[in-house]
Amino acid sequence: MLNTPSGLGAHEMLDMHELLMFKNTCVTKSKTMQMLVTDQELKNILNTDVTNSVTAIQELQSLLSNAVK
Repeated sequence: MLNTPSGLGAHEMLDMHELLMFKNTCVTKSKTMQMLVTDQELKNILNTDVTNSVTAIQELQSLLSNAVK
C-alpha cells in the first residue's frame, strides 16, 4: 500500500480529491441558483450553503496539501 508521509493512503487522498471536486461543483451550482431565485429565504439558504462549502473546500485543500508534504 502506498502511504504519504502524513499516513494517508493513495485511496484516501483520491477520496478527498473527489470530495473537493464535489464541493466545488456545489459552490458553482449554489452561486448560479442565487442569481436565478427571487425568494429571499431560498437565497439565504443558498448563501449559507456557499459559505459552508467554501469552508469545507479550504479545509480539504489544507488536508491535501499537508498530506503531500
